[in-house]
Amino acid sequence: MPSKSNRNFRDFPSFSRWEELCSLLYLYLECGALDSSGDAKIVEASGFAEKYPALVTGFFFFMWYFLNVIFNILNKKIYNYFPYPYFVSVVHLIVGVAYCLVSWAVGAPKRAPIDGQLLGLLTPVSFCHALGHVMTNVSFAAVAVSFTHTIKALEPFFSAAASQFILGQQISLPLWLSLTPVVLGVSMASLTELSFNWTGFVSAMISNIAFTYRNIYSKKAMTGMDSTNVYAYISILSLLFCIPPAVVMEGPKLLQHGFADAIAKVGMVKFLSDLFWVGMFYHLYNQIANNTLERVAPLTHAVGNVLKRVFVIGFSIVIFGNKISTQTGIGTGIAIAGVTIYSLIKAKMEEEKRKGAAPKV
Repeated sequence: MPSKSNRNFRDFPSFSRWEELCSLLYLYLECGALDSSGDAKIVEASGFAEKYPALVTGFFFFMWYFLNVIFNILNKKIYNYFPYPYFVSVVHLIVGVAYCLVSWAVGAPKRAPIDGQLLGLLTPVSFCHALGHVMTNVSFAAVAVSFTHTIKALEPFFSAAASQFILGQQISLPLWLSLTPVVLGVSMASLTELSFNWTGFVSAMISNIAFTYRNIYSKKAMTGMDSTNVYAYISILSLLFCIPPAVVMEGPKLLQHGFADAIAKVGMVKFLSDLFWVGMFYHLYNQIANNTLERVAPLTHAVGNVLKRVFVIGFSIVIFGNKISTQTGIGTGIAIAGVTIYSLIKAKMEEEKRKGAAPKV
């Protein structure tokens, strides 16, 4: 007899209608904004977007949060019966790449050409993206989702350190001071986190470093290509980087008993369906996040990104019933507060810099 958690997991396909709706809505956004040549066109939806920009932007934020929360929940539920994060990471990217190829095939959007120079620029970005993605999933498989996201709250600290000591960009004292509660909060949460283990902690830290370097290389790879095409190429290259370690680290175990055990627990159809949808949610939430960034000011996106992490931590605790100590809860709150302060200060500084650089009329 399956456990109570497994029975709940079998009920999870009730999200199938939502999954179909999310895919259709996103395809509508892509196809409604572009014609077969990839150029902007006048449609009725654009008139609504111009008339009610706040509603459209709010919709983007809602979809970003919704898809991200569902991805985290489904991803963790898969690891509860199929603990192979390297393989699951590959599946995330395979589904995303397939989605991109289909989108290119129908011209929504039109595929932007890539040359050797751009390929060289995107390769280190993709390697760091692949490493960060895999390590995040290793952490998800090892510890509670809420704990992984708490550790990943340290990403701004690594970003600031890399900016100052690698790129030579001076980081202001207020920014450094705002990172103090982040480090303190994560330390408090880690000391009493009930699901703590070194695999989950170290892999989450490695993902922070990887994503920091990804952002550094991304600045060097800035091109005129739209974000949808850039992310598609990064997904393809990242997949190539993720396949070899998955084969080496988990290939033999998967062939011996990994696939068979998962199918015995939830069935072939359920297993394949879960893998497909977790990959689809992963790609769509990342794509929506990029599209949202293009629509709002840095300050708005910074606040939205922090709130997204709060939503994910909160929902994961409720869904999985994870028990956390009082100190862990306080530490998580302090870390999130620190990230909020840091994001607000940094976004405000960037906005002032942008306004200062704008030509006066």
